Amino acid sequence: MKALKPLTMILLGGFLMFAGYSYFTSPAYFIPLTQAKKKQVLNQASPYLEELIIESKSSGKHIFKIEIADTPKNREYGLMFREHLNLNQGMLFKLKQTKVAKLWMKNTLIPLDMVFIAPDGLIKKIHENAVPYSLESISSGVPVSAVLEINGGRAKALGFTVGDKVIHPYFVE
Repeated sequence: MKALKPLTMILLGGFLMFAGYSYFTSPAYFIPLTQAKKKQVLNQASPYLEELIIESKSSGKHIFKIEIADTPKNREYGLMFREHLNLNQGMLFKLKQTKVAKLWMKNTLIPLDMVFIAPDGLIKKIHENAVPYSLESISSGVPVSAVLEINGGRAKALGFTVGDKVIHPYFVE
């Protein structure tokens, strides 16, 4: 009877080792993320959205719910692989320092308006309807501290112009 206990332990241990080995050597464990899976992962908006207001001289206040791209990874991916962006949603890219910003649309599936913003919150430039997948460099032309990306055509539809004011805690007056 005493010999059965060690034998049971050995068999149980062997089974657990085999089960663990089978899991980590299964084909599913080694398959890298497919492009479709990458899109699915990156297409999920951040659960945390902040409010940003744009005060347009011609059309009044407009409220947006935005994601913040303030880490290297967030800035690198931005809105890449997104198949949809809600009407009054966007992403604010906080730059590390005030500088001439240059962006592109690599792996970006939807047209975007890029609103280039100075540290005081004033809009310095608007690039409308950036072309999806384009590798063309889109420059602010002047030093800015942030870039707001919203749905393509939205800035024109809401009457945004250079000199309009962006209100968010990131900007100081």
